[in-house]
Amino acid sequence: MPAGDTRQPAKTLWYDRPRYVYLEFCVEDSTDVKVVIEDHRLVFSCKNADGVEFYNEINLYARVNSKDSREKRSDRSITCFMRKWKEKVAWPRITKENIKPAWLSVDFDNWRDWEGDEEVERAMVEQYAEVSWATGLRILRILGIIMWVNWMGGHQAFGNPAFTTRVVSCRAAELQPEGGGEPVRGFQVVLEDTILFPEGGGQVRAGLGWVGAGAGAGGIDILCPQPDDRGLIGDVPVLRVTRRGPEAVHFVPAALEPGAEVLLSLDWERRFDHMQQHSGQHLISAIAEQMFGFKTTSCVWFPSGALNITGRGGKSVLFQLPHSQQWDAGAAQRVSAADVLPWCRELGRQRSVIELDTPLVAAEQVEALEKSVNEKIRDRVPVTVRELAADDPEIETVKSRGLPDDHVGPVRVVDIKGIDSNMCCGTHVSNLSDLQVIKLLGVEKGKKNKTNLIFLAGNRVLKSIEQSHNTEKALTSLLKNGPGEHVEAVKRLQSSVKLLQKNNLNLLRDIAVLIARDFKSKPAPKQLFVLHRKEGDSEFMNIIANEIGTEETLLFLTVGDEKEAGLFLLAGPVDAVENLGPRILVLQTEVLHSGIQARIRVCCLEQVGLQPVVLLLQGGRTAGRERSWEARPLPGQGSQDEPARR
Repeated sequence: MPAGDTRQPAKTLWYDRPRYVYLEFCVEDSTDVKVVIEDHRLVFSCKNADGVEFYNEINLYARVNSKDSREKRSDRSITCFMRKWKEKVAWPRITKENIKPAWLSVDFDNWRDWEGDEEVERAMVEQYAEVSWATGLRILRILGIIMWVNWMGGHQAFGNPAFTTRVVSCRAAELQPEGGGEPVRGFQVVLEDTILFPEGGGQVRAGLGWVGAGAGAGGIDILCPQPDDRGLIGDVPVLRVTRRGPEAVHFVPAALEPGAEVLLSLDWERRFDHMQQHSGQHLISAIAEQMFGFKTTSCVWFPSGALNITGRGGKSVLFQLPHSQQWDAGAAQRVSAADVLPWCRELGRQRSVIELDTPLVAAEQVEALEKSVNEKIRDRVPVTVRELAADDPEIETVKSRGLPDDHVGPVRVVDIKGIDSNMCCGTHVSNLSDLQVIKLLGVEKGKKNKTNLIFLAGNRVLKSIEQSHNTEKALTSLLKNGPGEHVEAVKRLQSSVKLLQKNNLNLLRDIAVLIARDFKSKPAPKQLFVLHRKEGDSEFMNIIANEIGTEETLLFLTVGDEKEAGLFLLAGPVDAVENLGPRILVLQTEVLHSGIQARIRVCCLEQVGLQPVVLLLQGGRTAGRERSWEARPLPGQGSQDEPARR
């Protein structure tokens, strides 16, 4: 509030529910109440019975629907009901700023679980003003206890983004970045319990699990890891969650005090994406086997590349990997979790892959499979979780078998009612309708006698459509025609570019010949020739060198953009090149000798300029046999289209 303002903020309670955010301003016998609810801000003011003025202004954490929000006044408080713009998305705080005001009280017990809370919430909207805030708080706490579920068991309910737990241990550690580079220093934190799923898949609380056709069915056992969750411990981001025996280990950049009570928040968008892809894969695999007898031999969610992993029994399994990195697909080698997990931390932001045990899948089969899985989604088929004792004979009826070596406790089974029963500890949706839609993008040839089926599920389909639409709009603007004509327009452009490139190459060759002949026609001594040409290439330099001749003339030629990678050629009498080459190599970072030539990668010529090189060449010129150095510099200084002659 502005300086000199005598108003004071009212004590305020806030509650986060699936559809609404509640703010209760605790002022008894209030008068002159004014409430302004905007999409991103709330302003409250009033007076109490003693004439004390209260004023609260809150920049909201997220957008609300101001047209569907209102307030109610009681003798003890004024309650604001703000409709969330994005329903069933939790708010970790009420304020946009990550600072808790002293006048604000938060009841995190509201966040235990939201499933089934809609009726209670509707009743609250209608009756909250007639209930004291203390009674309401007790109701909410009871709801939190009743609706609490074991997230590590994989039960999914919309919301439930956070809960209170305690730090068990915290020790210094390092995290290897996914893209390589220097390790990140931080801390490994173990909590009493966690709602963040550690990377991996399989049985309950297992980081790596084995799923497949099962030994009894004569199939192969395969490794199918699931990425980990992300979230916050208090306001400290969780960068990685891994499994260490039965414990989930959270890697964070800041130390946490052992014994401290902390609020653990979940990145729900990431979790829900994992749930959609995982449940989508279970559904597709089950229907593909029912309709066509295609068994799933592996499932993974990576853009490209391949990794051959040996499963139990010494049988190999193909994995799709990013960055087109190929591992030895022919060797039946045992690959550790450390080898696999760096590639398993994202559920394929671009696409998901199911490997089918068939050499061919027809387009008609893909179409029929897509139609069938989407029918199941529209049928709103439930997805349930059950736990079986390790010695329960019913385990033999479950399609997928096999447990990690360090597994203890019950075996977790995920059932898609009437469709599939699968051993799995991964996160899943509670109903197929939560998948929204599945799009089969087609098939690719896999390893021997295998076919890779590419798919997207849920929100990824929407994001893909959005990206395609944006690309289509951009191409329409650039090509000046409709989407139906884009392909033909691009083909015409490609033909034009090829013709222009061919003409440009011919002209560049002619220019090289003319430059060389012009140099040779000069009466000046032909001892040194220096030239930079931005548009040139290695052939351009070779033509000049061949036309001028290197028996008597020392040539230093550079081509390429001055700010980017390019080439240079040092050629001439062998004694001069052998004398000057090593001295020019003060710029180098790598030398690869080959016969009487060498290709040199050098540092930025922009930093030293060409003039010192020219002076070096002038001072070190000697006669002798012919030799050349062909080099690849990084950025050079300025363009010097006119040759320097000595």
